[in-house]
Amino acid sequence: MTVSITRCLRSISLALCLFFCAAAAAQADSIAPRRAEAEVAQDGTLSVSTRFQTKLTPSLNEALQQGVVLSFRLEFQLTKPRTTAYYLNLTQWFEPHADLSFKLSYQPLTSRYRVSIGSLSNYYSSLREALAAIGAIQGWRVLKPGTLDPRRPSQVAGQVRLLLDISELPKPFQMNALGSSDWSLESDWVRLDVKDNN
Repeated sequence: MTVSITRCLRSISLALCLFFCAAAAAQADSIAPRRAEAEVAQDGTLSVSTRFQTKLTPSLNEALQQGVVLSFRLEFQLTKPRTTAYYLNLTQWFEPHADLSFKLSYQPLTSRYRVSIGSLSNYYSSLREALAAIGAIQGWRVLKPGTLDPRRPSQVAGQVRLLLDISELPKPFQMNALGSSDWSLESDWVRLDVKDNN
């Protein structure tokens, strides 16, 4: 009797482990990095260029079609040189060193999608095109001028990630999003490929 219970528990544990691994893999595939590059500018800032491939879950797609604006946040962290990263972490209360917001909305009257970054907006005829614009940035200046030494790009490292900002959803949707993988989109941290143009 004890042996059969132990076997049953092992089977359940294995099944749960496989389920959570599959769920994690599916979620990780929802936002996948396609480009993550950086270049140390002459003024000591870091110029970041990124591109991601994003797939919405059925619940997020349905919410978007019903008029809910989806906010995504592109985050950057400096990881090297460590002394600079440590100092910036202390002065910025352990927040990412820089972030950028992308807002995705659907316009039912024109059947177009709008992607906004601040006051700038672009319109797209398909969801696929609009999602390709989320997290796509060229020459984004992060950090303050003079933070890095432009003569030593090999000593610089950083990482980026793109995630759905659940805190920007309307309150009823925030409640749905808590603890639900169907409402959670987030890429892993991706190491930047820092170019040496010297």
